[in-house]
Amino acid sequence: MKYLIFIVFTLASFSAYAQENSPEGKETEVTHKWRVSIPYIVPDEIIYGYGKRTSIQMVELHVKRKLDNKNIVGVKFATWRLFQPMGITWWDGVVDKIESGSDYYDGYLRETGIGVSYQRMLWKGLFASVEVLPQIQTYTDLDGEKIKNGFKLYNSLHLGYHAAFGKKKRFFIEPQVHINQWMFDNNSPEGFKEFDDKYGNVFLFEPNIYFGFNF
Repeated sequence: MKYLIFIVFTLASFSAYAQENSPEGKETEVTHKWRVSIPYIVPDEIIYGYGKRTSIQMVELHVKRKLDNKNIVGVKFATWRLFQPMGITWWDGVVDKIESGSDYYDGYLRETGIGVSYQRMLWKGLFASVEVLPQIQTYTDLDGEKIKNGFKLYNSLHLGYHAAFGKKKRFFIEPQVHINQWMFDNNSPEGFKEFDDKYGNVFLFEPNIYFGFNF
């Protein structure tokens, strides 16, 4: 509950900040009101990793609308497949556990949802954003047979840099770091639960790069 209260207050604060008026008599032209973007991992997974045991089969798409040159709201669609708990952190040895095959689920967890985002430009290309993504979970065995369903509310805070390039600055990249947190993820079946209970519901300092197009 404390995480939910934190998210609500964060969204409310961002919303209130976004409503501040520009100085009287001054209006800034909004260029490229719409943008779409995907994380770098999407084409990498589709081209190289989709059939692997460790593939997360991720698809993620963001569609955003600029309210002005500081405030951006958006819709996020994402689906991915987990083969081990999301809460295994860097200091838990997440990379080593992937390579060694330890702490793998006895199957897969598919999570799919549509959520919302708010992005605030802070200084030049520097930005902060928050995303809230409700997800339907589907637990399956290794052969893809469904075991049961669940629900997760996946939230993330981002700090990054927006760099546009090309003619008319249509294309952009956004290197960033995330803090991820989730709740209501408590319906895991046997073969999953022992690993979920072993780790927390926060993943700190996830690096990422998004590629996008302004229009």
